Amino acid sequence: MIRKLVEADRTQTLAFLSAEPAINLFMIGDIEQDGFDKDFQEFWGDFNILGELEGILVRYNEFYIPYYKALDFNPLPFVEIIKSDANHVGISGKESVLNLFKPYFNTYHYKSTYFCELKTAEHLKVVSLPIKVATPEDATRICELLNEIEEFNESPSKPESLERVIRSGAGRVYYTETEDGILKNVVQTTAENSMSAMIIGVATRKAYRHQGLMSASLSKLCRDLIENECKSLCLFYDNPEAGKIYHRLGFESIDKWTMLFKA
Repeated sequence: MIRKLVEADRTQTLAFLSAEPAINLFMIGDIEQDGFDKDFQEFWGDFNILGELEGILVRYNEFYIPYYKALDFNPLPFVEIIKSDANHVGISGKESVLNLFKPYFNTYHYKSTYFCELKTAEHLKVVSLPIKVATPEDATRICELLNEIEEFNESPSKPESLERVIRSGAGRVYYTETEDGILKNVVQTTAENSMSAMIIGVATRKAYRHQGLMSASLSKLCRDLIENECKSLCLFYDNPEAGKIYHRLGFESIDKWTMLFKA
């Protein structure tokens, strides 16, 4: 049975999603921050005859994420919900789930990236560098650095958005700088919730690359979240060289994250 999820479903829904807190960090964060009664997001549940959740679909603005634990599900009910929304622009989720949706959206563009998770601090570096935690007042210079990096040109960073994220606690930024205040590198989190956080915006200015700043900053950030806040970390990547660094620090590939979006 498919039905809309409401506030009374919160405990059951979060328990279901907590089986894979990294994969489901977007849904978990959406529920913890905004609940079930906002105009910009909706949740549907797929229940079996015992009233147990087997799958969840979320709409966040014009994007949809479906999630199932078992892969013997029928995607059609969720496909129909997505297709009934003329304003939707895309679907994303772990590849093993999205593969069952692909035949129904065969004209959509497809993109897949590696999805990794870090649960322990065992392989993180012990850091002696002075690594700082950004405040909202640092947002402008952080975005200036990010917008210099070629890989981030498609989606320019906006100071007001980053400032809002830092103030809300939905994300944080660690950085290193020169004695005269020039940023060398940054590492960030986003979509933070009580169980997990996603690493994004890992960037180093060209003049300061190959000095171990990325590994050190990432180790400091991840250690703080794992040891002090008991969160798991996750990230996407499609650059093999970056992937080698992540794996050396203990990140393990758990799936691929797929996007299907309108042409």
